Amino acid sequence: MADTRFDYLIVGGGMVADAAARGIRELDDDGSIGILSADVDPPYTRPALSKKLWTDPDFEWDQVPLNTVEDTGATLRLNIRVTGLDRAEKTVTADDGTSFGYGRLLLATGSVPHELDAPDDERIIHFRSAEDYLRLRGELSPGARVVVVGGGYIGAELAAALVQNQARVTLVHPDEVLGGSTFPSAVATIYEKLFVDGGVSLRGGRRVEQVALDGDALAVHLDDGSALGADLVVAGLGVAPAIALAEESGLEVDDGVVVDARLRTADESVWAAGDIALYPDAILGRTRVEHVDHATESGRAAGRAMAGADETYQHTPFLYSQVFGVRWEAVGALDAQLDTVEDWITPDEQAVVYYLDDGGKPVGVLLWAVEDRTDAARALLADPPATRDQLIGAIRP
Repeated sequence: MADTRFDYLIVGGGMVADAAARGIRELDDDGSIGILSADVDPPYTRPALSKKLWTDPDFEWDQVPLNTVEDTGATLRLNIRVTGLDRAEKTVTADDGTSFGYGRLLLATGSVPHELDAPDDERIIHFRSAEDYLRLRGELSPGARVVVVGGGYIGAELAAALVQNQARVTLVHPDEVLGGSTFPSAVATIYEKLFVDGGVSLRGGRRVEQVALDGDALAVHLDDGSALGADLVVAGLGVAPAIALAEESGLEVDDGVVVDARLRTADESVWAAGDIALYPDAILGRTRVEHVDHATESGRAAGRAMAGADETYQHTPFLYSQVFGVRWEAVGALDAQLDTVEDWITPDEQAVVYYLDDGGKPVGVLLWAVEDRTDAARALLADPPATRDQLIGAIRP
């Protein structure tokens, strides 16, 4: 028998959990909600960790928490890892041996960061959580030599943020031009220039083989045989979905937890949302998304579904990033290997880029320095024009 039982149990304590609890409360004022989180902090707004907390002096730490417990009445257990799921008994088991029963269960286990070959050292941070942010803040000092590893949007945002906080930053990334695997060459060239002009030293076309201790400093060994001295190393190497719990319980997984249009698994009592959900997007087809817009929207949708809403998850999420004052947004696939159509609104400043599949159908839209047009991008992907020439001018600020 479970030690504690909840009407609604959420495994994972991030933004999905917060949104799900709120979604439940939209339809059920009284059902008990439990949230089991491996984090040491209550749910918080994750994007701020690599954006506003570094660059917006008006954004303070007290704006980071989402106040989930206060607003929803959920019971939150922190620093607890769920290691087992018994779907027949409708229980989950934690690493301390405690078991929790549920009426309906949401898996919101999120992702885990890829890690470097590196010693366990406070100055080497695989950046993901609020705890990581606070550790980086505590270790950072003016003039510190920081090596950021990874040219994706988290690594890039951190490199931009840190150099604007008086650090000497070197960004190591695998593309010959920063952003080259994501953006077409003209955009990638502009993107890289933002970092060069901002004072970031770039080591493109390189990968880190190992980080080692070098006296009181750190040595970052690259695949060309060179090494970089560092006071701090920050890794933003992407993430992998945390799907082991679902897989071990016998749920269907395939680069994510397979769910239907209501975000429910084949088990009628179990849902999945956020990073781990492999869901049928209304526009993009079956996909898995790791960005905040999807976390909050799918979390709310799953919470409502758990509470009895007869509705499907219709939202096609967008992603965004901002560095050195330039913001870009996107819907769908961004892959520089795809055929692209570039529509430059202002030369070298504003553009809409369409990514096309092998059949010439748009599957992704990049809005470079073009804001508030994600709905237009969704509409175009849902009902694209007949020819590629008609893409020019299809979306305007």
